[in-house]
Amino acid sequence: MATTGVPQGELDLPRVLARVERDVSARLDAVLKAAGSTVEEWRVLSLLADGDGHAMTGIAEHALLPAPTLTKVVDRLVSANLVYRRPDDADRRRVLVFLSERGQAELARLTALVESEWSRVQDAVGREELALLRALLTRISTHLP
Repeated sequence: MATTGVPQGELDLPRVLARVERDVSARLDAVLKAAGSTVEEWRVLSLLADGDGHAMTGIAEHALLPAPTLTKVVDRLVSANLVYRRPDDADRRRVLVFLSERGQAELARLTALVESEWSRVQDAVGREELALLRALLTRISTHLP
């Protein structure tokens, strides 16, 4: 096997990152599933909480979802009266998604559950370690294309 000059442990970083993401997401997913929701739905509702209305492309980027999957998520949220679609006043060809009053209440309920679970993660891992990890990952993310 040819050596690249990169220490083998460094090449394992993507696997470690994926493992941590999977474990944290699984914890949040379990809590939200028990409440009748998903991480993806919670992410969408969270973005829409600013009241501005967002285009599907921006929502997809925020929720880390491909467009077809996001469409299904938003369709479910519309069916549950948690969000609604409205044409953009500035460009009638564009559709914006907004959080409904019912969606605001649901977001508050789900966020309380997520915050409670996140508190358990912080207790298990350490608040300082998680803050450092977030800072490092944010810095790395800004340097990658």
